[in-house]
Amino acid sequence: MERLETGIHAGRLSPAEYEANFSDLHPRLDNHEALVAADRCYFCYDAPCMTACPTSIDIPLFIRQISTGNPIGSAKTIFDQNILGGMCARVCPTEELCEQACVRNTAEERPVEIGRLQRYATDAAMQADKQFYARAEPTGKTIAVVGAGPAGLAAAHRLAVKGHSVVIYDAREKSGGLNEYGIATYKTVDDFAQKEVDYVLSIGGIEVRHGQRLGHDFSLSDLQAQYDGVFLGIGLAGVNALRIEGENLAGVDDAVDFIAALRQAEDKSDIAIGRRVVVLGGGMTAIDAAVQAKLLGAEEVTICYRRGKEHMNASEFEQDLASSKGVIIRHWLAPKSILSQDGKVAAIEVEYTRFLEGRLVGTGETGVIAADQIFKAIGQSFDASGLGSLRMESGRIAVDGEGHTSLDGVWAGGDCVFGGDDLTVSAVAHGRDAAESIHRALTAAAAPAVAVA
Repeated sequence: MERLETGIHAGRLSPAEYEANFSDLHPRLDNHEALVAADRCYFCYDAPCMTACPTSIDIPLFIRQISTGNPIGSAKTIFDQNILGGMCARVCPTEELCEQACVRNTAEERPVEIGRLQRYATDAAMQADKQFYARAEPTGKTIAVVGAGPAGLAAAHRLAVKGHSVVIYDAREKSGGLNEYGIATYKTVDDFAQKEVDYVLSIGGIEVRHGQRLGHDFSLSDLQAQYDGVFLGIGLAGVNALRIEGENLAGVDDAVDFIAALRQAEDKSDIAIGRRVVVLGGGMTAIDAAVQAKLLGAEEVTICYRRGKEHMNASEFEQDLASSKGVIIRHWLAPKSILSQDGKVAAIEVEYTRFLEGRLVGTGETGVIAADQIFKAIGQSFDASGLGSLRMESGRIAVDGEGHTSLDGVWAGGDCVFGGDDLTVSAVAHGRDAAESIHRALTAAAAPAVAVA
């Protein structure tokens, strides 16, 4: 067997191999497939799949609409609750949410393909450029939204529908947040993230200002002074450090940056990858980085996670996907140091771990895994720059059930708030619900006082 070139190099594969490797993970159902899949739904009353969906989409209704040949109507049912339903259909861990709750699992151990049916409907509407919403009469109110990710886009769209004007501030060159920069390429092909952004913004009344970073180009107090309300959907900007020897060596990279670079690359062959790659972490980012390293031509890819399989944040489906692509997942291993040769990564030293009296501890037993490249995927941190006196809880923004922060006129949602589960669909729900709360607050403030006799 011919060995791949050692070190970190681009162009390890042929153009045909790159195209095949990064094709759509779950292609859209055709019309016949959608009808067959929809026919499996029991259309349950008080359906458990609806309860399991963070945006509470009426799943039985949208599937019934598909089964009766009405995918456009189905899309409206979805978008009424989740305006980013197209992306969520692609990236949501449906196997742990709606599909896990599907009653078909009891009899057949195979749920209705809710995610793929949702994609079928939303794709049909977007490809037909079917717009379901029109702006209400202008209210004269303007709201600042910080962050053009799922939470910010959902909030902006709902506010625009209500007749408010919205200005979105985002630090990056493109809108979309993690949908654009943080999702594996094979999950969202054909520049879908930007197509969805364009679809959302087509409601009108929303201005997006890119290259504007909170805490650098403006502060929260600036926005409070200029706008009638503020929504913060700023996500998690920082990457947690390993804090071990060798972390700053050439070849040690952040998995989030790697995924973003790959998503933005016009030619996948331009992205360099090591022959032996180690990914540190146990979440979706770790899986996405590891699988894509393999798809770029890495010969050996190993995920090292400090706890057991059952503790990984990545879903079982994602873990199985990684294994099917040839990724090795090793549990109960913690990084101890990164070893170098000629100033570059040569290997990583790991220590075996176990639980002792409820605490994760090292056993003292160590091993070495050869590596040209190491990706850190051990979680992201929240950057509170520019937020002033906003109250925090466990390092993130504290909010109430409607997304109110500790400051009047300021709401927040998505990954930046305490208690979130770092899912696109949850961020959409936060943004949508906060927008409704903002609208109620602005409407109440504008209502004339009623004289009491």
